[in-house]
Amino acid sequence: MKQIFSILFLLLLISSCSGNDKTPGRISGFEAAQSEPVAHHTINTPKPDANAPLAEFVSCVLQDKSGNYWFATLGDGVCRYDGKTFTWFTVKNGLCDNYVWSIQEDKTLPAGETGIFFGTRNGVCRYDGVNIHPEKSGFTDLSGQYDLVHNFDFLYNVNQGKAWQSKPSDLWFGTTAGVYRYDGKLFTYTPLPESESDIKLRQTGKEMYSNPYSVYCTYRDKAGKLWFGTESRGVCCYDGKTFTWLREKGLDKAAVRAIYEDKNGTLWFGNNGVGVFRYDGKTLTNFTEERGLGNPDFLKNPEMPDKAETLARIWTITEDKTGNLWFGTVNAGAWKYDGKSLTNYTVKQGLKSNAVYDIYKDNTGNLWFATYAGGVCRYDGKSFIYLTGKGLN
Repeated sequence: MKQIFSILFLLLLISSCSGNDKTPGRISGFEAAQSEPVAHHTINTPKPDANAPLAEFVSCVLQDKSGNYWFATLGDGVCRYDGKTFTWFTVKNGLCDNYVWSIQEDKTLPAGETGIFFGTRNGVCRYDGVNIHPEKSGFTDLSGQYDLVHNFDFLYNVNQGKAWQSKPSDLWFGTTAGVYRYDGKLFTYTPLPESESDIKLRQTGKEMYSNPYSVYCTYRDKAGKLWFGTESRGVCCYDGKTFTWLREKGLDKAAVRAIYEDKNGTLWFGNNGVGVFRYDGKTLTNFTEERGLGNPDFLKNPEMPDKAETLARIWTITEDKTGNLWFGTVNAGAWKYDGKSLTNYTVKQGLKSNAVYDIYKDNTGNLWFATYAGGVCRYDGKSFIYLTGKGLN
Protein backbone atom coordinates (compact mmCIF):
# COMPACT_ATOMS: atom_id res chain seq x y z
CA MET A 1 0.00 0.00 0.00
CA LYS A 2 1.40 3.33 -1.02
CA GLN A 3 2.39 5.81 1.65
CA ILE A 4 -0.19 8.53 2.22
CA PHE A 5 0.79 12.08 3.06
CA SER A 6 -1.41 14.93 4.13
CA ILE A 7 0.14 18.01 2.58
CA LEU A 8 -1.31 20.37 5.09
CA PHE A 9 -0.72 18.28 8.20
CA LEU A 10 1.39 20.12 10.79
CA LEU A 11 2.89 23.03 8.87
CA LEU A 12 6.29 24.02 10.67
CA LEU A 13 7.34 24.78 13.72
CA ILE A 14 9.99 25.39 15.27
CA SER A 15 11.96 27.05 13.87
CA SER A 16 10.55 29.35 11.56
CA CYS A 17 8.09 31.90 12.66
CA SER A 18 9.47 35.14 11.33
CA GLY A 19 7.75 37.45 8.90
CA ASN A 20 8.39 37.56 5.18
CA ASP A 21 9.39 40.83 3.56
CA LYS A 22 12.16 42.13 1.33
CA THR A 23 14.77 41.43 3.97
CA PRO A 24 16.42 38.03 4.39
CA GLY A 25 15.21 35.79 7.14
CA ARG A 26 13.40 32.68 8.22
CA ILE A 27 10.25 32.19 6.22
CA SER A 28 8.30 29.20 7.34
CA GLY A 29 8.46 25.79 8.86
CA PHE A 30 6.47 22.84 10.12
CA GLU A 31 6.43 19.84 12.41
CA ALA A 32 6.63 16.83 10.09
CA ALA A 33 6.75 14.32 12.93
CA GLN A 34 7.26 11.32 10.67
CA SER A 35 10.48 10.01 12.15
CA GLU A 36 10.62 11.87 15.45
CA PRO A 37 8.51 11.37 18.57
CA VAL A 38 6.09 14.22 19.29
CA ALA A 39 5.01 15.09 22.79
CA HIS A 40 1.26 15.11 23.31
CA HIS A 41 -0.73 17.04 25.87
CA THR A 42 -4.28 17.94 26.69
CA ILE A 43 -5.74 20.91 24.85
CA ASN A 44 -5.93 23.79 27.29
CA THR A 45 -7.91 27.00 27.43
CA PRO A 46 -6.21 30.42 27.85
CA LYS A 47 -5.22 31.00 31.45
CA PRO A 48 -7.71 33.22 33.33
CA ASP A 49 -5.27 33.76 36.20
CA ALA A 50 -3.40 37.03 35.63
CA ASN A 51 -0.41 35.62 37.54
CA ALA A 52 -0.21 32.44 35.44
CA PRO A 53 1.94 32.09 32.31
CA LEU A 54 0.29 33.30 29.15
CA ALA A 55 0.25 29.70 27.89
CA GLU A 56 2.36 26.68 28.68
CA PHE A 57 3.09 25.35 25.20
CA VAL A 58 4.29 28.19 22.96
CA SER A 59 5.70 27.23 19.58
CA CYS A 60 6.79 30.58 18.13
CA VAL A 61 6.68 34.38 18.26
CA LEU A 62 6.23 37.12 15.67
CA GLN A 63 6.02 40.90 15.90
CA ASP A 64 4.00 42.39 13.05
CA LYS A 65 4.66 45.65 11.24
CA SER A 66 2.26 47.46 13.58
CA GLY A 67 4.26 46.38 16.60
CA ASN A 68 1.81 43.75 17.89
CA TYR A 69 3.22 40.48 19.20
CA TRP A 70 1.70 37.17 18.13
CA PHE A 71 2.26 33.99 20.14
CA ALA A 72 1.41 30.62 18.63
CA THR A 73 0.49 27.82 21.01
CA LEU A 74 0.06 24.08 20.82
CA GLY A 75 -3.55 23.75 21.87
CA ASP A 76 -4.66 27.25 22.87
CA GLY A 77 -4.72 28.94 19.47
CA VAL A 78 -2.90 32.26 19.02
CA CYS A 79 -2.64 35.36 21.16
CA ARG A 80 -2.08 38.95 20.04
CA TYR A 81 -0.46 41.32 22.52
CA ASP A 82 -0.28 45.06 21.84
CA GLY A 83 1.73 45.81 24.97
CA LYS A 84 -1.37 46.28 27.10
CA THR A 85 -4.16 43.99 25.96
CA PHE A 86 -4.24 40.27 25.14
CA THR A 87 -6.60 39.09 22.39
CA TRP A 88 -7.05 35.35 21.88
CA PHE A 89 -8.05 33.68 18.63
CA THR A 90 -9.13 30.03 18.43
CA VAL A 91 -11.22 27.83 16.17
CA LYS A 92 -14.26 29.66 17.51
CA ASN A 93 -12.95 32.80 15.77
CA GLY A 94 -12.11 31.11 12.46
CA LEU A 95 -8.59 29.81 13.15
CA CYS A 96 -8.01 26.52 11.27
CA ASP A 97 -6.88 24.68 14.38
CA ASN A 98 -5.79 25.48 17.93
CA TYR A 99 -2.44 23.77 17.30
CA VAL A 100 -0.39 26.44 15.54
CA TRP A 101 3.17 25.71 14.41
CA SER A 102 4.14 28.78 12.40
CA ILE A 103 3.37 32.46 11.87
CA GLN A 104 4.57 34.68 9.06
CA GLU A 105 3.57 38.08 7.75
CA ASP A 106 3.40 39.51 4.27
CA LYS A 107 5.03 42.88 4.93
CA THR A 108 4.89 43.92 1.28
CA LEU A 109 1.20 44.84 1.58
CA PRO A 110 0.30 48.57 1.44
CA ALA A 111 -0.04 50.53 4.65
CA GLY A 112 -3.24 49.71 6.45
CA GLU A 113 -3.49 46.18 5.03
CA THR A 114 -2.73 43.13 7.15
CA GLY A 115 -1.69 39.67 6.01
CA ILE A 116 -0.64 37.27 8.75
CA PHE A 117 -0.51 33.57 7.93
CA PHE A 118 -0.85 30.75 10.44
CA GLY A 119 0.38 27.25 9.69
CA THR A 120 -1.71 24.88 11.80
CA ARG A 121 -2.26 21.19 12.30
CA ASN A 122 -5.28 21.50 10.03
CA GLY A 123 -4.12 23.78 7.23
CA VAL A 124 -3.23 27.41 6.58
CA CYS A 125 -5.34 30.46 7.33
CA ARG A 126 -4.83 34.16 6.87
CA TYR A 127 -5.78 36.96 9.23
CA ASP A 128 -6.48 40.29 7.53
CA GLY A 129 -7.63 42.21 10.58
CA VAL A 130 -11.05 42.87 9.11
CA ASN A 131 -14.22 41.45 10.60
CA ILE A 132 -15.62 39.99 7.40
CA HIS A 133 -17.98 38.01 9.58
CA PRO A 134 -18.40 39.17 13.19
CA GLU A 135 -17.95 35.64 14.51
CA LYS A 136 -14.89 34.92 12.36
CA SER A 137 -12.68 37.91 13.26
CA GLY A 138 -11.17 38.36 9.80
CA PHE A 139 -9.81 34.83 9.22
CA THR A 140 -9.77 33.19 5.79
CA ASP A 141 -9.14 29.45 5.49
CA LEU A 142 -6.71 29.00 2.58
CA SER A 143 -6.58 25.21 2.74
CA GLY A 144 -8.96 24.86 -0.18
CA GLN A 145 -6.44 26.64 -2.41
CA TYR A 146 -4.02 23.75 -2.04
CA ASP A 147 -3.93 20.98 -4.60
CA LEU A 148 -4.18 18.13 -2.11
CA VAL A 149 -1.89 15.40 -3.37
CA HIS A 150 -2.12 12.11 -1.49
CA ASN A 151 -0.50 9.54 -3.75
CA PHE A 152 3.17 9.13 -2.88
CA ASP A 153 4.28 8.16 -6.40
CA PHE A 154 2.36 11.04 -7.91
CA LEU A 155 4.12 13.51 -5.65
CA TYR A 156 7.39 12.87 -7.44
CA ASN A 157 6.00 12.78 -10.97
CA VAL A 158 4.24 16.15 -10.89
CA ASN A 159 5.31 18.43 -13.71
CA GLN A 160 6.88 21.32 -11.86
CA GLY A 161 6.44 23.72 -14.74
CA LYS A 162 7.28 27.24 -13.55
CA ALA A 163 6.88 26.35 -9.90
CA TRP A 164 10.50 27.12 -9.06
CA GLN A 165 10.31 30.85 -9.27
CA SER A 166 11.09 33.17 -6.42
CA LYS A 167 10.20 36.78 -5.67
CA PRO A 168 11.04 38.65 -2.46
CA SER A 169 7.33 38.90 -1.68
CA ASP A 170 6.68 35.14 -1.92
CA LEU A 171 5.79 33.14 1.16
CA TRP A 172 7.07 29.58 1.41
CA PHE A 173 5.42 26.81 3.43
CA GLY A 174 7.29 23.61 4.31
CA THR A 175 5.28 20.38 4.18
CA THR A 176 5.74 16.63 4.38
CA ALA A 177 6.05 16.45 0.60
CA GLY A 178 8.16 19.47 -0.28
CA VAL A 179 7.24 23.14 -0.28
CA TYR A 180 4.45 25.41 -1.45
CA ARG A 181 5.08 28.89 -2.81
CA TYR A 182 2.41 31.52 -2.20
CA ASP A 183 2.60 34.50 -4.54
CA GLY A 184 -0.18 36.48 -2.87
CA LYS A 185 -2.90 34.79 -4.89
CA LEU A 186 -2.14 31.13 -5.44
CA PHE A 187 -0.24 28.26 -3.85
CA THR A 188 2.09 26.34 -6.17
CA TYR A 189 3.38 22.92 -5.21
CA THR A 190 7.17 22.74 -5.59
CA PRO A 191 8.74 19.33 -4.78
CA LEU A 192 12.47 19.23 -4.13
CA PRO A 193 14.53 17.31 -6.73
CA GLU A 194 15.30 13.74 -5.76
CA SER A 195 18.70 12.08 -5.95
CA GLU A 196 19.12 9.24 -8.43
CA SER A 197 19.50 6.74 -5.59
CA ASP A 198 16.20 7.83 -4.03
CA ILE A 199 14.44 7.61 -7.39
CA LYS A 200 15.72 4.05 -7.84
CA LEU A 201 14.67 3.13 -4.31
CA ARG A 202 11.16 4.41 -4.89
CA GLN A 203 10.93 2.61 -8.21
CA THR A 204 11.62 -0.71 -6.51
CA GLY A 205 8.13 -0.50 -5.09
CA LYS A 206 9.35 -0.70 -1.51
CA GLU A 207 7.28 1.23 0.98
CA MET A 208 8.83 4.36 2.45
CA TYR A 209 7.30 5.20 5.80
CA SER A 210 8.56 8.75 5.85
CA ASN A 211 9.50 11.25 3.20
CA PRO A 212 13.21 12.16 3.42
CA TYR A 213 12.41 15.34 1.48
CA SER A 214 9.96 16.67 4.06
CA VAL A 215 10.81 20.34 4.61
CA TYR A 216 11.20 21.42 8.23
CA CYS A 217 12.41 24.98 7.67
CA THR A 218 12.95 27.51 4.89
CA TYR A 219 15.18 30.55 4.76
CA ARG A 220 16.00 33.34 2.30
CA ASP A 221 19.56 34.66 2.61
CA LYS A 222 20.82 38.18 1.93
CA ALA A 223 21.59 37.31 -1.70
CA GLY A 224 18.06 36.04 -2.28
CA LYS A 225 18.90 32.35 -2.31
CA LEU A 226 16.41 29.96 -0.78
CA TRP A 227 17.51 27.29 1.68
CA PHE A 228 15.46 24.28 2.76
CA GLY A 229 16.13 21.99 5.73
CA THR A 230 14.87 18.45 5.18
CA GLU A 231 14.03 15.42 7.26
CA SER A 232 16.99 13.26 6.24
CA ARG A 233 18.61 14.70 3.11
CA GLY A 234 20.43 17.64 4.64
CA VAL A 235 20.02 21.15 3.22
CA CYS A 236 19.01 22.19 -0.29
CA CYS A 237 19.87 25.59 -1.77
CA TYR A 238 18.06 27.12 -4.75
CA ASP A 239 19.70 30.17 -6.35
CA GLY A 240 17.04 30.81 -8.97
CA LYS A 241 18.56 28.45 -11.52
CA THR A 242 20.13 25.42 -9.87
CA PHE A 243 19.83 23.27 -6.76
CA THR A 244 22.80 22.52 -4.50
CA TRP A 245 22.67 19.92 -1.74
CA LEU A 246 24.73 19.87 1.47
CA ARG A 247 24.72 16.43 3.12
CA GLU A 248 28.22 15.99 4.51
CA LYS A 249 29.49 15.70 8.09
CA GLY A 250 26.28 13.99 9.26
CA LEU A 251 23.98 16.85 8.29
CA ASP A 252 21.59 14.32 6.73
CA LYS A 253 21.43 11.99 9.73
CA ALA A 254 18.50 13.83 11.33
CA ALA A 255 16.06 16.64 10.53
CA VAL A 256 17.43 20.12 9.86
CA ARG A 257 15.09 22.38 11.83
CA ALA A 258 16.84 25.76 11.71
CA ILE A 259 18.77 27.85 9.17
CA TYR A 260 20.25 31.28 9.85
CA GLU A 261 22.69 33.68 8.18
CA ASP A 262 24.74 35.82 10.55
CA LYS A 263 25.93 39.41 10.04
CA ASN A 264 29.12 38.17 8.37
CA GLY A 265 27.28 36.07 5.79
CA THR A 266 28.07 32.74 7.42
CA LEU A 267 25.22 30.23 7.36
CA TRP A 268 24.33 28.13 10.38
CA PHE A 269 22.25 24.95 10.24
CA GLY A 270 20.55 23.39 13.25
CA ASN A 271 20.17 19.61 13.15
CA ASN A 272 17.91 17.78 15.61
CA GLY A 273 20.44 15.17 16.65
CA VAL A 274 23.82 16.03 15.15
CA GLY A 275 23.98 19.64 16.30
CA VAL A 276 25.04 22.99 14.82
CA PHE A 277 26.77 23.26 11.45
CA ARG A 278 28.66 26.26 10.06
CA TYR A 279 28.90 26.95 6.31
CA ASP A 280 31.07 29.74 4.88
CA GLY A 281 30.07 29.13 1.27
CA LYS A 282 32.83 26.61 0.71
CA THR A 283 33.38 24.50 3.80
CA LEU A 284 30.79 22.78 5.99
CA THR A 285 31.87 22.28 9.61
CA ASN A 286 30.19 20.48 12.48
CA PHE A 287 30.44 23.21 15.12
CA THR A 288 28.94 21.00 17.85
CA GLU A 289 31.51 18.29 17.27
CA GLU A 290 34.32 20.85 17.35
CA ARG A 291 33.15 21.93 20.79
CA GLY A 292 32.73 18.40 22.12
CA LEU A 293 29.03 18.97 22.86
CA GLY A 294 27.48 16.21 20.77
CA ASN A 295 25.19 13.40 21.88
CA PRO A 296 25.76 10.43 19.51
CA ASP A 297 23.71 8.15 21.75
CA PHE A 298 20.54 10.02 20.74
CA LEU A 299 20.90 8.97 17.11
CA LYS A 300 21.26 5.35 18.20
CA ASN A 301 18.20 5.52 20.42
CA PRO A 302 15.90 8.58 20.12
CA GLU A 303 13.86 7.30 23.07
CA MET A 304 16.77 7.65 25.48
CA PRO A 305 16.48 10.24 28.29
CA ASP A 306 17.59 13.76 27.43
CA LYS A 307 21.20 14.60 28.13
CA ALA A 308 22.00 17.95 29.74
CA GLU A 309 24.75 20.32 28.60
CA THR A 310 24.71 19.20 24.99
CA LEU A 311 24.36 21.12 21.74
CA ALA A 312 22.94 18.28 19.67
CA ARG A 313 19.19 18.81 19.24
CA ILE A 314 18.77 22.25 17.67
CA TRP A 315 15.36 23.74 16.90
CA THR A 316 16.06 27.45 16.45
CA ILE A 317 18.95 29.86 15.72
CA THR A 318 19.07 33.66 15.81
CA GLU A 319 21.48 36.55 16.39
CA ASP A 320 21.03 39.26 18.99
CA LYS A 321 21.60 42.98 18.51
CA THR A 322 25.21 42.77 19.70
CA GLY A 323 26.13 39.95 17.32
CA ASN A 324 25.91 36.97 19.67
CA LEU A 325 24.44 33.83 18.17
CA TRP A 326 21.76 31.95 20.11
CA PHE A 327 20.98 28.27 19.65
CA GLY A 328 17.77 26.86 21.11
CA THR A 329 17.63 23.16 21.89
CA VAL A 330 14.69 20.92 22.63
CA ASN A 331 16.35 19.31 25.63
CA ALA A 332 19.25 21.42 26.94
CA GLY A 333 18.00 25.00 27.05
CA ALA A 334 19.63 27.77 25.01
CA TRP A 335 23.26 28.48 24.19
CA LYS A 336 24.84 31.89 23.52
CA TYR A 337 27.95 32.06 21.33
CA ASP A 338 29.94 35.31 21.40
CA GLY A 339 32.41 34.23 18.73
CA LYS A 340 34.76 32.62 21.21
CA SER A 341 32.93 30.95 24.06
CA LEU A 342 29.56 29.32 24.67
CA THR A 343 27.23 29.98 27.60
CA ASN A 344 24.39 27.62 28.45
CA TYR A 345 21.06 28.94 29.79
CA THR A 346 18.71 26.42 31.38
CA VAL A 347 16.15 26.28 34.18
CA LYS A 348 19.07 26.97 36.54
CA GLN A 349 19.51 30.41 34.95
CA GLY A 350 15.80 31.27 34.90
CA LEU A 351 14.22 29.43 32.00
CA LYS A 352 11.11 27.52 33.05
CA SER A 353 11.71 24.81 30.47
CA ASN A 354 14.79 23.40 28.75
CA ALA A 355 12.75 22.80 25.59
CA VAL A 356 13.22 25.99 23.57
CA TYR A 357 11.10 25.95 20.44
CA ASP A 358 11.84 29.44 19.15
CA ILE A 359 14.17 32.37 19.88
CA TYR A 360 12.83 35.49 18.18
CA LYS A 361 14.43 38.94 17.89
CA ASP A 362 11.80 41.68 17.84
CA ASN A 363 11.88 45.07 16.11
CA THR A 364 13.86 46.67 18.95
CA GLY A 365 16.35 43.82 19.30
CA ASN A 366 14.85 42.12 22.35
CA LEU A 367 14.94 38.33 22.41
CA TRP A 368 11.80 36.27 23.08
CA PHE A 369 11.93 32.62 24.05
CA ALA A 370 9.03 30.32 23.23
CA THR A 371 9.19 27.10 25.24
CA TYR A 372 7.42 23.82 25.65
CA ALA A 373 5.70 23.60 29.05
CA GLY A 374 7.36 26.84 30.17
CA GLY A 375 5.47 29.62 28.45
CA VAL A 376 7.08 32.61 26.76
CA CYS A 377 9.57 35.11 28.14
CA ARG A 378 11.75 38.04 27.11
CA TYR A 379 15.46 38.20 27.88
CA ASP A 380 16.75 41.63 28.95
CA GLY A 381 20.42 40.69 28.85
CA LYS A 382 20.50 39.66 32.48
CA SER A 383 17.33 37.74 33.31
CA PHE A 384 14.28 36.10 31.77
CA ILE A 385 11.06 38.08 32.22
CA TYR A 386 7.92 35.99 31.80
CA LEU A 387 4.72 37.02 30.13
CA THR A 388 1.61 36.47 32.24
CA GLY A 389 -1.94 37.78 32.18
CA LYS A 390 -0.58 40.98 33.75
CA GLY A 391 2.06 41.42 31.06
CA LEU A 392 5.82 41.09 31.53
CA ASN A 393 6.71 40.19 35.13
